[in-house]
Amino acid sequence: MDKNQVVMFPGSRRTSFMQTAIRKGRESAASSRIVRALSAKKWTLLLVAIGFLLGRAVLLESLMPFAAAYFAVIHFMRKDAGRWVALSLVAGSFFAMTPEPVWIAMELAVLYLLIRGMEAYEKSEISYAPLLVFMATLLVRLFDAFIDKALGWYDLTMIGVEASLAFVLTLVFMQAVPVLTMTRKSASLKNEEIICLMILLASVMTGAVGWVVYGMSAEHVMSRYVLLLFAFVGGAPLGTAVGVVAGLILSLVDLGAVVQMSLLAFAGLLAGLLRDAGKMAVAFGMLLGTSILSVYVGNQTDVMASVWESVAAAALFLMTPKGVIRTIARYVPGTHEHAKSQHEYAKRVREVTAQRVAQFSEIFRQLSRSFGPIQPETGGENRREEEIGHFMNAVAERTCASCHRQSMCWEGKFYQTYQMMTDMMTAVEEGRPLGNKDLPKSWNRHCGRTQQVLDVMRQQYELYRNDQRWRKQLAESRQLVAEQLSGVSQVMEDLAREIKREGQTLHLQEEQIREALEGLGLSIQGVDIINLEEGNVEIEVYHTFSRGYDECRKIIAPLLSDILGENIAVKSERYPEKNGDPVLVVFGSAKEFEVETGVAGAAKGGDLLSGDSFSTVELGNGKFAVAISDGMGNGERARLESSTALTILQQLLQSGMDEKLAIKSVNSVLMLRSSDEMFATVDVALIDLYTAKTTFMKIGSTPSFIKRGGEVIQISANNLPIGILQELDIDLVSVQLQPGDTLIMMTDGIFDAPGYTVNKELWMKRVIQEIVAEDPQEIADTLLERVVRHHQGEIADDMTVVVAKVDRHRPEWASFRWPGLSRLERPRTVS
Repeated sequence: MDKNQVVMFPGSRRTSFMQTAIRKGRESAASSRIVRALSAKKWTLLLVAIGFLLGRAVLLESLMPFAAAYFAVIHFMRKDAGRWVALSLVAGSFFAMTPEPVWIAMELAVLYLLIRGMEAYEKSEISYAPLLVFMATLLVRLFDAFIDKALGWYDLTMIGVEASLAFVLTLVFMQAVPVLTMTRKSASLKNEEIICLMILLASVMTGAVGWVVYGMSAEHVMSRYVLLLFAFVGGAPLGTAVGVVAGLILSLVDLGAVVQMSLLAFAGLLAGLLRDAGKMAVAFGMLLGTSILSVYVGNQTDVMASVWESVAAAALFLMTPKGVIRTIARYVPGTHEHAKSQHEYAKRVREVTAQRVAQFSEIFRQLSRSFGPIQPETGGENRREEEIGHFMNAVAERTCASCHRQSMCWEGKFYQTYQMMTDMMTAVEEGRPLGNKDLPKSWNRHCGRTQQVLDVMRQQYELYRNDQRWRKQLAESRQLVAEQLSGVSQVMEDLAREIKREGQTLHLQEEQIREALEGLGLSIQGVDIINLEEGNVEIEVYHTFSRGYDECRKIIAPLLSDILGENIAVKSERYPEKNGDPVLVVFGSAKEFEVETGVAGAAKGGDLLSGDSFSTVELGNGKFAVAISDGMGNGERARLESSTALTILQQLLQSGMDEKLAIKSVNSVLMLRSSDEMFATVDVALIDLYTAKTTFMKIGSTPSFIKRGGEVIQISANNLPIGILQELDIDLVSVQLQPGDTLIMMTDGIFDAPGYTVNKELWMKRVIQEIVAEDPQEIADTLLERVVRHHQGEIADDMTVVVAKVDRHRPEWASFRWPGLSRLERPRTVS
């Protein structure tokens, strides 16, 4: 093998592989096109078959309004099948009881010309189809009457009736054809769409009038078969509606068949009532209904013919595949298959949403990494040499370039000049005073512009220091942005996990709760389980009780507590705007602990506006926040600082952000809001309502105190207020509270009341121990009053005290057990 062959072999092999892949891709695309073409051909054949039967259909022995209406709808919705549908309509009219293929063809031709005329003016829309069908039918039928010289009032009335029927049928077919071909986007049908589909199917049945097989009328077999399908899917209401519509349309074809309307309606009612017993029971109900009425309205021959028609329809129904029935049931509201499809659709939406949120979370995580700290540069000696070289070049350009001794210093005495410059730069960095008397004599002997060189060096060193300071601030800002992006990423990741968890199927649990509530005789309209996670239960119940009886708190909540094995309480009630609509009640997990708060405060000098702010709010994630902030100074500006800090912090904590990151974010916001000095103290206590474990975040604030019986525990931390330093050191203090503990938080106006000559911690502990009151509001008022009295009524600073008492939650009503009721099985948590 020569060299060229060795070189070309891999290339030829790679080319062959690419060609194979391209060929397979083309074959796959061709196969998918074939599948789509076969599917389109299948629907085209169905539409053509329907067109043939509608072309043959006749109402009231002379009216043929179906052809133009059907062609117009197909032309706008399936233009590719319009030509074949037109031919099938004309062909079907040849086999009608009163064949009129010429006039049908003329109606279609006039309609097509009208549509093309609308297209010329760019007005060809399906909304104009009913009007165009009315005009085409009216013009052709008037022309027919003019030729036959039949222009009497009766003839003109029938022409108007036929054109009006064509107009209405166009509206009906516009709703029914997308449902029949399953091209409708929504997975749920409206009642109007179901009725329109029934009218279309009944109209198709009229095309089979006159066809008899072994003594059985084809339209009767078809109508009863469709009746069985819809009765089995939708029950008695839908079966009765199908029977009424089909009987009405068939009676318009044959005026002697008016009895079919009552016969089919009664048969649909009986078949629908037996739906739960299965297909055989539905077929028996239809057979029983048709046989009973046939006995009363017909002779023996008619009764036997009706029975055999029902038997044939039942046989076709029993042979119908389950997939067809499930497909129909998916579109009918109220069926199990429809509810399942709706839940599957909602689950897919949740999964897609969770996936998108997870993708955004990963994007924010990547951004956080990109904003993270830059790797430290290696080679510190090289960096130092570059900085020294920068100084040397700057000095040489500004001082030595215009000196007549430049060549002698930098060429003849390079090393001496370089050493002298290095010593001068070191002196500038150390900040030593370098006046004329302080300069070494060796510098003056070597350089005649020593003072000028020092001035340039000082300028360059200041620029260097500013550059380093801005670099440090930029690095700190990058780090803060990275932490904030990481926090947002974590929040979005938790949200994606929550969305996935909400997608669990809870139908069995909802049905169990519904049965238990109905077993007590309560009228429950609906039960929706939002969350069954232990400690975070959320259930929505719709009921129609009166407002005065309060069954939710006294009956439903205790019953749910027994079913779920934890205390359940009423979270909210939403009454409807209209009388008679159901009331929405939200039940949720009752917390193990509850917090009662009290607040007292006074502004400096007795003013109305204090610079202190406070907040007591439940964050919604099982935690209760007690926060207090003291702005710098007094008055409106201080109030703005403190309220801003607390508002931003509360929103960040409610979003699920980590406590430390939330404090850092508030700190950065306060630093960036104004160029003036603006800072505030922040004192936050996060109380877990399930465990009573409390986390304290104290940023520049005074100590807090916990009163536990006769003991007073001090909680303190040493941190600067937020808004001063870019890099904030945060210390979190965790304390396990006990039932009956009282938490007391205060600003410096309260804590500094005894003055600097007294041990303030011991004084405050003694004052708190002496307070006998148990109510949080009384404790706050008593403490504030004691401080004001200590200063003889003078208010030297803004004073605010917040008191929170933690105690066990006691349900208002005890749970009770209902006989035969088992505990609810909780689904597994999605990780």
